[in-house]
Amino acid sequence: MWTPLRLKGLGMNGVALISPQISASEYEKIFDEYFSVFPWQTLPKNAKGVDVGCGSGRWAKLVAPKVGHLHCIDPSIALDVARKNLSQFQNCEFHKATANAIPLDDGSLDFGYSLGVLHHIPDTQGGIQACVNKLKPGAPFLIYLYYNFDNRSGWFRSLWQASNIFRNIISCFPQSLRYITCQVISILIYFPLARFSRVMEMMDFNVSSVPLSAYRNRSFYTMRTDALDRFGTRLEKRFSRDQIRFMMEQSGLDGIVFSEQEPFWCAVGYKCSKEKVNN
Repeated sequence: MWTPLRLKGLGMNGVALISPQISASEYEKIFDEYFSVFPWQTLPKNAKGVDVGCGSGRWAKLVAPKVGHLHCIDPSIALDVARKNLSQFQNCEFHKATANAIPLDDGSLDFGYSLGVLHHIPDTQGGIQACVNKLKPGAPFLIYLYYNFDNRSGWFRSLWQASNIFRNIISCFPQSLRYITCQVISILIYFPLARFSRVMEMMDFNVSSVPLSAYRNRSFYTMRTDALDRFGTRLEKRFSRDQIRFMMEQSGLDGIVFSEQEPFWCAVGYKCSKEKVNN
């Protein structure tokens, strides 16, 4: 199971929000980065799919217009927010359920995705497997899991380990204090480093190794919501690219392709046919 605490854009009541503080262009750019390897062109007409851990409908809002039917799965009160945020779409169906108890028939879906969710549950491998079970053979499944900085330098990984000590402490705070603390982190750490990276990039410096440089062209709203997701969540697991590939393969996916751009790691795989699984 996953908990409401992992949701992007948490408000004071613990519910994820889609905010007017983020521009449409930034929203679509972030969406395109996460879905950069997703094979939209291969989906059948009126494709039926699933958003596992939909939260407030952050991704579903841009997926729904592209498909025939979208099942939105989430066990938290954020599902009620998703109903409101997606009320203009007649092709969205909502289910209050966990990843390992999706109330849909096995082998019934043309695609699926789960972004920023399954690294917050105890059994990530089991969560992937449960999602894949719902797909038809050949259907794509897109996943985003936190990476363990396997493509970063040793000092970068050490810096993360230090920050993780604070996450372990902050994530145990009462909800209101956790929220306030994460806002302070976004003001004092995220924003200065992000804007420093932007200035350095304008001066033709390579900023890829600067911590939080991925936020250099992001709004402060995005920094706030991601800081809360990062430091406000008690259970956080991170995986290497090889570990993610292994879990996907073990869950019955092949043809796996990883995105080579941030955020790391986004990957898509295709459900194996029964013949391949049996072999």
